[in-house]
Amino acid sequence: MLFDTHAHLNDRQFDDDREQVFKRAQEAGVSLLVNVGFNRETIPETLALAEKYDFVYAAIGWHPHDAAKMTAKDLDWIEDLAGRHSKVVAVGEMGLDYYRNHSPRAVQRDVFRQQIALAKRVKKPIIIHARDAYADVLQILKEEGAQDVGGVMHCFGGDLEMARACLDLNFYISFGGPLTFKNAQLPKMVAAEVPLDRLLIETDAPYLAPHPRRGKRNESAYIKYVAESLANIRGLEVEEVCRITKENGERLFQIDPV
Repeated sequence: MLFDTHAHLNDRQFDDDREQVFKRAQEAGVSLLVNVGFNRETIPETLALAEKYDFVYAAIGWHPHDAAKMTAKDLDWIEDLAGRHSKVVAVGEMGLDYYRNHSPRAVQRDVFRQQIALAKRVKKPIIIHARDAYADVLQILKEEGAQDVGGVMHCFGGDLEMARACLDLNFYISFGGPLTFKNAQLPKMVAAEVPLDRLLIETDAPYLAPHPRRGKRNESAYIKYVAESLANIRGLEVEEVCRITKENGERLFQIDPV
């Protein structure tokens, strides 16, 4: 029983075989999935998938890449949906991306702060995207009191010190495909130290496919490779890792156990 806590199965890359992708996910043991919408286009698509599939839930927010395009009307729209749609379990993904810099950094920071405040109003956890920006992300989380709602550091790529700071702020640490890469020593080191009750796994499909699918389109069925890698790192049976990470996800997103 696997929980893919972060995917984008509405992506255009799945247009030709989306039904089969969901079928393969369930055949692989995926019993829960959070699909993430992050702008005007992907939020309605994400909600539609959550409404179509019983085991799919939604996270909605505004990606830092699109921060410069967000309006006050967009923010109100997200708050309304997050407050009343029964399948919305988190706000995000939100955060900072200083690698691509598709939006000015000051605008990214402002939109990030606004979404944390929104999440606190609707009392939902947040999903954080952070790339080359962990120091600023951590500062904003502290200043905005994000620990009140907590959340998850999506596809975590920071060091152990950063992971501990996030844990102190009531956040879970999620690992995806990079955990399986043979040369990825840092995520393996961090995954070995994070408390078991704060670990999550994800695919970020269609991106970051795990070994041995690296370089190909990712999909939720491949979450099993992440679970296997984490089990090897922690010296646990794969079934135990699946159970632990599923229970952690259910607790964070306040989903009734399945």
